[in-house]
Amino acid sequence: MSATNTNILSCVRAQFHASPPARLGIAVSGGGDSTALLHVLAHCFDPGQVEIFAATVDHGLRSESADEARQVAALAKTLGVQHETLKWQGWDGKGNLQDQARRARYRLLTEWAKSKSITILAVGHTADDQAETFLMRLIRSSGVTGLAAMATRRTQDGITIFRPLLGNTRAELRDYLRDNGIAWSDDPSNDDLRFDRIKARRALEILEPLGLTAQGLADVAHNMKQAREALDWYSFLAARETVAIVGGDVVLDMHKFRTLPDEIARRLLLRALMWISGAEYAPRRAPLNTALEAVRAGNPTTLCGCRILRQGGRIWICREYNAVRRCHVRCDQIWDRRWRMSGGGFPGCELRPLGQRGLMMNPHWRETGSPNAVLAASPSVWRGDDLVAAPLAGLANGWTAELVGGSEEFFASLLSH
Repeated sequence: MSATNTNILSCVRAQFHASPPARLGIAVSGGGDSTALLHVLAHCFDPGQVEIFAATVDHGLRSESADEARQVAALAKTLGVQHETLKWQGWDGKGNLQDQARRARYRLLTEWAKSKSITILAVGHTADDQAETFLMRLIRSSGVTGLAAMATRRTQDGITIFRPLLGNTRAELRDYLRDNGIAWSDDPSNDDLRFDRIKARRALEILEPLGLTAQGLADVAHNMKQAREALDWYSFLAARETVAIVGGDVVLDMHKFRTLPDEIARRLLLRALMWISGAEYAPRRAPLNTALEAVRAGNPTTLCGCRILRQGGRIWICREYNAVRRCHVRCDQIWDRRWRMSGGGFPGCELRPLGQRGLMMNPHWRETGSPNAVLAASPSVWRGDDLVAAPLAGLANGWTAELVGGSEEFFASLLSH
């Protein structure tokens, strides 16, 4: 084995430190990157040290995909790795195909990992993927967070997604495969210029003679990651001084918030919006900046399914009523993905937003000190047309409302992505 190949093996092994997991999952599409990952991980541990499992998601979108999955299975067998093909059958032909396929892929993979008692799932992202992502986000005028490198590890659905090849280029991995006599499959969509990622890949090829290489952009993304971590830390400290969590809402001291640097204030606002709404994707920078200007001016606005309004010297960031008005669930279910209600044993009840009608049925809501719009979007218990309880609005009637994850989850969200 060449010195380069030995270096790839040792670098990947080093990322698992002294105690690798007893079980390790690998997502293998059959392309060059993931195929190299499978071979590397099958050879970088001592015999019997780690039980390795591989899975291939067959999206069923190309006639060749089933054969490619079988080729992965055959390679896995020669390496002593258990393999399973997971089939996606859920696309209805609507929406963005690439986004739908990506979501389905990770859902299938994390469900598979859980079924095998696997806690770490390795995927084959490379330095080239870092560079392409950086360039695509640069085109969208992203800030520090958007330009920061993909994390080596992140958590999704309780599974750690691990990217051990981010320090390696696509070319290095294909040389590794050739040196070891291993074939791989090329997805024709990798040449389809309808996709932005492929356009970015072609642009990098044109820019490389100027010295703007994939590895160079990956290094810049890593520098941005370090800058993001520093900004996240100072945002966390600012939140401790500026923010109070009241009934699941983020309440800002207006004077203190106005004195924060723009980037820190923007991060606080962004995290508040995403924590309250449960949004998977952050709002675009332009509307976020518009909302930030409104907050600093003390003007009401809406964004990301949330309302932002002023009461005296405080800014309230709460759920928007229209975003939850159709959220009706059983009392034993989580409401709006955030609230768990427990208490009185009234049969035939359900959880709904309180709304203006509910406020009119509770004359004591003003005693809470919370604005009308805040309480209107809060969880309450109903039986038919009768309001049973609205704990956050001062009508407990034996019921309590508890935030799933607790209020500290907001502060923790400032330090995690």
